[in-house]
Amino acid sequence: MEATGAGAGEERWASLCNCVVNFLLEERYHLTALELLQELQEDGRHAHALRLRSFFSDPALFPPDLVARASSAPPGADPQSLLEEKIAAEEKLALTDYDLRLAREDLSRLKLELQKQKESSPDGSNATDALTNEGSSHHDKRDAKISTLGPLKDNERKDLNCAVKEYLLLAGYRLAAMTFIEEVPDQDLDVWINSSACVPDALRRYYYQYLSSTTEAAEEKISILRENETLLKDNESLGAEKDALIKSREVANSQIAALRKSLEAAHKDIKEKEKTVQDLKQSLDVQRKELNDCRAEITSLKMHIEGTRSSKRLSSGDTDGLIPANSMEEIVVLSSEHDNLKGSESITSKLASEVSLAEGKKKDHENMESSLEGSPGPEAEVSCSTAENSGYGTSGEDKSGTNTCFEDLSVNGNLHGSGNSQGDSDSISVYLTDDKVHTEKVESPYKQKSSDKMALETIKIVSDALPKIVPYVLINHREELLPLIICAIEKHPDSDVRDSLTHTLFNLIKRPDGQQRRIIMDACVELAKSVGEMRTETELLPQCWEQINHQYEERRLLVAQSCGELAVYVRPEIRDSLILSIVQQLVEDSATVVREAATHNLTLLLPLFPNLDKYYKVEELMFQLVCDPSGAVVNVALKELVPAVVRWGDKLDQILRILLAHILASAQRCPPVSGVEGAIDSHLRVLGEQERWNIDVLLRMLTELLPFIHQKAISTCPFAADPSTGTMPESYFSKSCLKLYAAGDTEWSAFEWMHTECLPDLIKLACLLPAKEDNLRTVIRKYLLDVSGRYGIDYLEHVMLPVFLVAAGDIDSSDFTYFPLATQSRVRGLRPKTSIAEKLGIVCVLPLLLSGILGYPSKRQQLEEYLRKLLIQNTKDGSFSMHHTAEIIDAVRFLCMFEEHHVAVFNIVWEMVVISDANLKTNAAALLKALVPYISVKVASTHVLPALITLGSDQNLTVKYASIEAFGAVAQHFKNDMVVDKIRIQMDAFLEDGSHEATVSVIRALAVAVPHTTDRLREYLLTKIFKLTSAPPTGNDIERRREIANVFCEALRAVDATDLPATSVRDLLLPSIQNLLKDLDALDPAHKEALEVIARERSGGKLESLGKVMGAHLGIASSMSSFFGESSLLVKKESGEQHDTAATTPSQPTPQTQQENTRFGRIMLGGFGDMLRGKAKGSDEPS
Repeated sequence: MEATGAGAGEERWASLCNCVVNFLLEERYHLTALELLQELQEDGRHAHALRLRSFFSDPALFPPDLVARASSAPPGADPQSLLEEKIAAEEKLALTDYDLRLAREDLSRLKLELQKQKESSPDGSNATDALTNEGSSHHDKRDAKISTLGPLKDNERKDLNCAVKEYLLLAGYRLAAMTFIEEVPDQDLDVWINSSACVPDALRRYYYQYLSSTTEAAEEKISILRENETLLKDNESLGAEKDALIKSREVANSQIAALRKSLEAAHKDIKEKEKTVQDLKQSLDVQRKELNDCRAEITSLKMHIEGTRSSKRLSSGDTDGLIPANSMEEIVVLSSEHDNLKGSESITSKLASEVSLAEGKKKDHENMESSLEGSPGPEAEVSCSTAENSGYGTSGEDKSGTNTCFEDLSVNGNLHGSGNSQGDSDSISVYLTDDKVHTEKVESPYKQKSSDKMALETIKIVSDALPKIVPYVLINHREELLPLIICAIEKHPDSDVRDSLTHTLFNLIKRPDGQQRRIIMDACVELAKSVGEMRTETELLPQCWEQINHQYEERRLLVAQSCGELAVYVRPEIRDSLILSIVQQLVEDSATVVREAATHNLTLLLPLFPNLDKYYKVEELMFQLVCDPSGAVVNVALKELVPAVVRWGDKLDQILRILLAHILASAQRCPPVSGVEGAIDSHLRVLGEQERWNIDVLLRMLTELLPFIHQKAISTCPFAADPSTGTMPESYFSKSCLKLYAAGDTEWSAFEWMHTECLPDLIKLACLLPAKEDNLRTVIRKYLLDVSGRYGIDYLEHVMLPVFLVAAGDIDSSDFTYFPLATQSRVRGLRPKTSIAEKLGIVCVLPLLLSGILGYPSKRQQLEEYLRKLLIQNTKDGSFSMHHTAEIIDAVRFLCMFEEHHVAVFNIVWEMVVISDANLKTNAAALLKALVPYISVKVASTHVLPALITLGSDQNLTVKYASIEAFGAVAQHFKNDMVVDKIRIQMDAFLEDGSHEATVSVIRALAVAVPHTTDRLREYLLTKIFKLTSAPPTGNDIERRREIANVFCEALRAVDATDLPATSVRDLLLPSIQNLLKDLDALDPAHKEALEVIARERSGGKLESLGKVMGAHLGIASSMSSFFGESSLLVKKESGEQHDTAATTPSQPTPQTQQENTRFGRIMLGGFGDMLRGKAKGSDEPS
């Protein structure tokens, strides 16, 4: 019983210790874990320290070189330090003795407690076993639920930390406890706040509580706690919502009270107005009656005039066309009566407008319309027609000049019309004979007045009808209504009607296409021309403002396209206020086409601005549009807006200063590639997508500004132009001009800006870009070539080339003859001052020097000479490039991205291939490997493969193995049958060598090429692996056997991730796996399990028990779970279980689906990315 109790206690102690270890590792308390590992080993508890030992021995987490360097003691320690160490050891020994005594006392106490528990509970052992079994049975469920708990809260972390500290002190691990307290600086572990978690021997109590509780109770408690937290949050939100509702209710009550008061006042006002209307109606009836009497008198007068004229015409010809005196007297009397009626008619019109009754309008229209016709005859005719407006007083501008045709008749018979032509009142037309000139003059004003009134009546009719007609017209034919709409807007006197028609104009088509938008815009422009500035501002622009947030982008696009064209027809102060605000709103639009149109119209708007008050706002918009996420918007901004802003604002220096600052800031705010201080990667930046896009478009903007920069440098030149240099802009900065610049003290800031600010800032940018940012490096190269093309070959040779040579670290090749003394110091300051800066110069600046400076078309010969100097001469002489071969090769790789430089590069490569120096040949192989992705099949067949075959036949093994990797790169990028055949022949030659290194290099090179190569090469690789694995292992060097086995496994896993014919699987893949599984000592456990999975899936379950049989024969578990633990192989076991379940299911899936599923599983299990990374690591290992 005692032995059983001690074993159970030991098991509980081990579980409790394991909990502490898990907690320390999960919370990253590595120092405490390390101290605990030391104390466990000192106590002899090696079994409990297994996980800690495997964690701290992991080379991925703790590299051996860093551990060795950190743990190595300084040589030659002095006696004083040894004495101090001795004293410390003695103190530690005394402390250990004291701890030992305490531990023995605790042990005896625990034994007494255990004895008491056994006496009180004789079935304790059974309960213990049951508790243990129950805990193990619920272990998986608890682990499954642990992920649902979420991250630790601060109070939970404090309780656990205090419990772990207490456990470490009680267990006697005082050093570990002290380290743990130091490692948790943000919490005071000596003060444990009194809570439900603060109990003596807390960790053990937690453990016992964990074992004694059930999964259901734990889940219920967790759900209750979460529900409690959710309810508290909901309660808070409901309280806040309640306060908001109370406030809104108070506001609503106050509004209701105000509305009630206004409603009462409105009711009173309505009653008063109704009473007034009744009075006015009565007055209106009286006035109409008087008006009808007057019209009757007019009719009788007309008949009397006609009779008088006919009698006069017969009696005497001298008095033709004159009105008798008595008739004139009657007319004058009638006119005086009309004077009295004029006021009453005006009152009538106003009364009609206030009443606005349709029935009254119709009646008035019928009563006021009469026509008087005289006796027929060709000699003379006087007709008076009266017409009354169908609705009295519909506009304030209406005048009641209906019968006033006789008001202004003078004694000599002249008739003068009175009243407004836009009124809707009666009209009288007097027609006289053609031979009476005097009467024609009387007749003309009345005809004009009648015509204007009829036109106005027509406009009103059309305006009323258009809103009802437009919805029923086909969309493709609505543009035919535009002339009517424009005419109605232009002529209608009522502003409300005009606003409604203008709204109809802008909303004529729900989603207009490009042609329809063009038609509507042309109509708006014509309307703006006709109505003038004020009406354009008050009627058209408000419609634009209303449409900028419309749900359809076509309507917003219409507004964007209209602003620039309408700006011509408004006042200058409106252009840079209201219209600029509309454009600014559209620049923020979510639709790309709207932002593009806004950019274009902002370009049209700039020349119309009266001053530069809004320059900084426009400049901000320009940079915003240049950095727009849409390429279409960026193109319009670069091609149209940027040149327009430069011409309008004439602030090129400020734009360039802000531009360079934005470029550098976009890169500098990105995180470094590596956080290791002193490494080159700590100076490079990991660019995000947004930063990369911003740098790209800003560099393109700099290229677009280059013509302005060049022109400003020419226009500010302080020296007279040399006639011998010609008039071409690229020949302006000739050698003679550069000599004057270098010798003189005259300031020429526009010229110096390029090589003292722009190029150094671009060099700084290049030194922030990692090697993979070839696209940005290409944009910088294009800008440098454009600068060379504009500034000329002399500027390139004597100014740009020295700047980049100094920045690349090759100051010996720099010539500063054409730099003033003040500028020389600034250029020399670009020289790298540290070894890291020198390496940065080669990695980042040298590619630009080769491709952007020496890559200029007229510098090809100099480029080849400089490449020869870098790759051949300097390597022999031992200059700076000797120690940076890999960086120089990468720079040449970037140069070979441009096909025009291939000839120069391959000329240098062939010189390196045929030279006798082995280092140069190895460099040639590495260079060819780097160049393969950028060449064509023809170049690979005619240049690369012959060079590699030459290197592969070299006697030097280093050169030969370097060529093997280059052959693998060729196989990876080309599928041409001729190229594949040449590679197979050369690989056979390498394998015939029989050396271990050659075999490893060949298999590894071909394995990398497997995903991208042809089926023939995959078949070739499988054949070679089968033959090599079939041969018995030679030698007893276990390391070599493991290396070759790992290479074979990586290759087989890579091949398994591709589509293989059934014959290759049956005859080559599966036998190769069987051959590898025979030598388990040389096989990595992870590879072994992957191979078993491949064999089981590829064989359809026939080889499922192969590993188990062999493991049972050798006494080794086939899954190696005892070595790695259950959790490390959990995923692979689950996948195997799923496969077995699928195999026993009666309904089998179709062969195609099964093949796809197994292929996906093989890719996931194949660790293909790890295999590729392993290849990269393997290439750096010594052969």
